[in-house]
Amino acid sequence: MSCVDRSQYRSQYRSQDRPQRRRLLSGLLAWNLWALFVVVQSGCSIRTYALRGAADALSGTSGGLGTDDDPSLVRDAAPFGLKTMESLAASLPDHRPIRLALASGFAQYSYAFVNQDADRAEDKDIAQARALWLRARRLYLRARNYALSGLELAHPGSRAALLGGDRAVWQAALGKMVAADVPYLYWCAASWGLAVSTAKDDANLIGDLPAVDMIMQRALALQPDYDEGAIFEFYVSFNAARSKQQGGGPERAKQDLEQAQKLGKGYKLGSIVSYAEGVLISEQKKAEFVQLLRKVVETDVYSEEPAWKTQRLANIIAQQRAKWLLSRLSDLFAE
Repeated sequence: MSCVDRSQYRSQYRSQDRPQRRRLLSGLLAWNLWALFVVVQSGCSIRTYALRGAADALSGTSGGLGTDDDPSLVRDAAPFGLKTMESLAASLPDHRPIRLALASGFAQYSYAFVNQDADRAEDKDIAQARALWLRARRLYLRARNYALSGLELAHPGSRAALLGGDRAVWQAALGKMVAADVPYLYWCAASWGLAVSTAKDDANLIGDLPAVDMIMQRALALQPDYDEGAIFEFYVSFNAARSKQQGGGPERAKQDLEQAQKLGKGYKLGSIVSYAEGVLISEQKKAEFVQLLRKVVETDVYSEEPAWKTQRLANIIAQQRAKWLLSRLSDLFAE
């Protein structure tokens, strides 16, 4: 464009109707504001999408830990992962799977590491053992609360109902549960029951056992084979601690063990240890106790067979407890 052309162009532009120019500028300003709004809104959506993606990914990581052969490594790594998931859960109040992952994660971490430390400390330092049992209890209750939150998202009002003291209300709430709720029911009852096991002098928690049983019974009714016999594994310990009049006892625990082993196809060792500890010690059956636990200790849990590999971490922890129990025979059995 020549200098003359530019001069003519500027002259034409100045001669335009000023109101028309103002409308043009207003339109451009409005468009820019709208574009800014879209960018800001997209930023929020992108952040939420990213958080949900991370939550979805972390919600499915427990299987990877289950195949690990180094409990100490898992022990050191797990707290960071759990706290990361807690942050995600706080930012995503409607994300149900992350709450299930937290329920199972805190319950398993507490049992595998904190609770085991407490039991081992009992003979050496009772004050330390009590402090560790208290920590384990708090972690179990945190796990229970996440499971309850997951149930609440699908069935509003269920949390208050299950924490209340009315059996009829429990029954009504549990009657609304479906098969998709079974993992939440399982981890709610399992972590709650474990919390009770660390607080034998807490009358309030002991009084919660009927609710624990009813929740697990609902899970059993909906999916008896959940997680290859996990519900029956729970009842091995639960029924070993109850009398026949309460619906438990040694015979019932033995039936639960057989069913757990059948559904788990013999690849899960924890229920064997639970039976030996819960039944055979109280009945003072030392020979059977030793036989069962030696079988656990001698099992090749490092096998690369897929079924063994899936249960590797849990089985290593079961072996560790079996070895510890075998080292205490003189304390557990009368000569």
